[in-house]
Amino acid sequence: MPKVIKIALLGSTGSIGTQTLDVVRHLAGRVKVVALSAGRNVELLARQIGEFSPRVVGVANCDDVEKISAKFPQIEVLCGDEALEKIPQLDDVDVVVNAVVGSAGLLPSWYAVVAGKRLCTANKESLVMAGEILMREAKSRGAEIFPIDSEHSALFQAMFSGKKSEIRRLILTASGGPFWNYSGPLDEITPQQALAHPTWSMGAKITIDSATLMNKGLELIEAHYLFDIPPEQIDVLIHPQSIVHSIVEFVDGSQIAQMSYPDMRLPIQYALTYPERLPSQIRYLDLFDVGKLEFYRYNPERFPAIEVARRALNMGGSATIVLNVVNELAVLAFLEGRIRFTDIVKYVIEALDDIKNEQILSINDVFRIEQVAKKWWHKKSLDF
Repeated sequence: MPKVIKIALLGSTGSIGTQTLDVVRHLAGRVKVVALSAGRNVELLARQIGEFSPRVVGVANCDDVEKISAKFPQIEVLCGDEALEKIPQLDDVDVVVNAVVGSAGLLPSWYAVVAGKRLCTANKESLVMAGEILMREAKSRGAEIFPIDSEHSALFQAMFSGKKSEIRRLILTASGGPFWNYSGPLDEITPQQALAHPTWSMGAKITIDSATLMNKGLELIEAHYLFDIPPEQIDVLIHPQSIVHSIVEFVDGSQIAQMSYPDMRLPIQYALTYPERLPSQIRYLDLFDVGKLEFYRYNPERFPAIEVARRALNMGGSATIVLNVVNELAVLAFLEGRIRFTDIVKYVIEALDDIKNEQILSINDVFRIEQVAKKWWHKKSLDF
């Protein structure tokens, strides 16, 4: 009888969270949901509780505790940071799935690693802000960190073809979002245009990051920490079809790619069931049906985000924290119509220039620099 995988799912009502629950349905009897947490979509969370019967639930807003408790009196309900701290450390949880959006996902990532769990994370911000500390803590605690975004899952799978010393470079593929070959003025792009992703269906923040190509910059940083590969050995190619999810090139000239139709349920299931591979819900790839696979170089002058992320990684210290925090706040300002599309990366560059780069020795240093970057943004935002 296969072992039942007991999971805590953080961010259960978002795009990755709901797709994770699709995988749980598909793997009926193999995966048990012990805990769920969500932001403000309490109605969807209540439906998920009714279907999956977790014993612990977390909500972002403490005012929502009573709503859940009244409907499900048998369930323990936590809120705010307490939920993000306690749920990843539950004794009966084997795997923590972190689908929290943005820098808020760092706290549960940290506690999952401290508790020695398998952390399956779609929250790339955790590794961008605290990659070195998280990887070091995971090693000392016997924790595992599995990426459940398509690109890093692809790299993880392809790297089995050789030793780390035999890897020449990693090639991250990018859909390019809606604007990689756009000839119009980028500063006139509206939030509605930027949210119209041609391939993937994702939350607003990651969709805007995809449009600026900052998502690929964050993934470059994440790949460096996950796989301990120098940043100069990590490249990015635009691949509009989103069939080749990433490539590992070896010193002998061989390239190993992982390919599938674009569907996040595949990397989610792979991370949950590793080292097993089980039949999934997605259709098998038909290359004749796909017809062509195209690859292009991105234009760093029109889309500087990848090089800005590379610069922050090479700076070391607190630079990647600053990059992540200011990008997150700038994306929100763009969605609210307060700044232009091209201002997002411009403000990240300003922050890297303005904010003193400091050495990061502990997780508390990460949270301190996060507040420094937020204060910088607050002063800057008074101008618009």
